[in-house]
Amino acid sequence: MQPKKAAIGIDLGTTYSCVGVFQNGKVKIIADDQGNRTTPSYVAFKDTERFIGDAAKNQVAMNPKNTIFDVKRLIGRKFDDPKIQQDIKTTHWPFTVISDNGKPKLEVDFKGETKRFSPEEVSSMMLVKMPTKDAGAIAGLNVLRIINEPTAAALAYGLERGDKEDKTVLIFDLGGGAINVSILSILDDIFDVISSAGDTHLGGEDFDNRMVDHFVQEFMRKYEKDITPNKRAVRCLRTACERAKRTLSAPRASIEIDSLFDGIDLYSSITRARFEELCADLFRGTLEPVEKALRDAKMDKAQIHEVVLVGGSTRIPKVPETPPRFIQWKGA
Repeated sequence: MQPKKAAIGIDLGTTYSCVGVFQNGKVKIIADDQGNRTTPSYVAFKDTERFIGDAAKNQVAMNPKNTIFDVKRLIGRKFDDPKIQQDIKTTHWPFTVISDNGKPKLEVDFKGETKRFSPEEVSSMMLVKMPTKDAGAIAGLNVLRIINEPTAAALAYGLERGDKEDKTVLIFDLGGGAINVSILSILDDIFDVISSAGDTHLGGEDFDNRMVDHFVQEFMRKYEKDITPNKRAVRCLRTACERAKRTLSAPRASIEIDSLFDGIDLYSSITRARFEELCADLFRGTLEPVEKALRDAKMDKAQIHEVVLVGGSTRIPKVPETPPRFIQWKGA
């Protein structure tokens, strides 16, 4: 009798990626070689070496031009796609995106040459870093299926729910680079995804960008200096803004960067109220996929029994309030 095989799931996210295996009735996330349960979706090129994950992210301030991230936003799109052009102009990417026969490619210096990689090639480099060897020893690495984000979230919800009631559930998944919404019907333990909607260019990175823009403008007002041409300075500011965003469950977060630009320090702060004001249209934008999913399902919001929040960006304090209040769900 052959031993039972398990299946692994690989989540290749815009900002972080991870590998999990379902065993003994629950999902186990497999740590990478650094002992971390999630791996930054970063790839960096330096002289003769290539860095992936934490090693790439940790050196980004010193090597911004050759450190690539957010590639998931580029996959499957043409260079002249308005979303891609908007990202190039507004996301403060330190790396270069060029058009190669109408497709976006990423240009870096590596091994003494200028190299061009497709977003898919960069993604494959990240997968090599993922702990698939350990996961493979457990599960066998036979690819079974590619599942979109809301369906995967719906399955995870079904595996871990304690009750067995028939219900209609809205899965609200807001990650680092995208939002995905699905409406799920559960009837006699059969899960049916009724509709899905999303926006691949609305996620935590966009909230970071608003805060970066805010402090770029503040620095300009105070010192009459524009830091945006300096990729190292913008990257340092972005890292500080990412940290500040995570602490804004408190009323105020601080930004402290020594010698940000031209030897000038940046010591400032932002209130949670001001952050929410800067991102007001983004918060409203998270409801558009909810409305579309409801329209596609031909359902009224009153028919939703439960809202399930998924993804790191749902930890932003304003986000968990938004979809339940819109739906007027009783758990809000």
